[in-house]
Amino acid sequence: QVQLAESGGGLVQAGGSLRLSCAASGRTSANYDMGWFRQAPGKEREFVAAILWWTGTTYADSVKGRFTISRDNAKNTVYLQMNSLKPEDTAIYYCAARTRTISGPTIPATYDYWGQGTQVTVSS
Repeated sequence: QVQLAESGGGLVQAGGSLRLSCAASGRTSANYDMGWFRQAPGKEREFVAAILWWTGTTYADSVKGRFTISRDNAKNTVYLQMNSLKPEDTAIYYCAARTRTISGPTIPATYDYWGQGTQVTVSS
């Protein structure tokens, strides 16, 4: 089992920055893919970014150039640096981990473990 705990969310003005953290505990591995997803009220959960141990990083088009995902394997922590935030980035952000090396890192169903989420609110 892997436990994931997000932190770093909050309220920020448009154009501002936040850094989310996801601390993993339990049966962790540097070979797990890690992803960030978000869900706004009334919308489905959507892919934001992923860091794959075998190929590197991938991003949703909506955040490319503004968000950066990274990981510190020594600390079992994944980060999401969010810059130039927009009101449409407002959502609950979830960290996820998957143990299998398969295609489809943008698909929530391919992830095995999820955190509880952290709220990000961007005011205009």
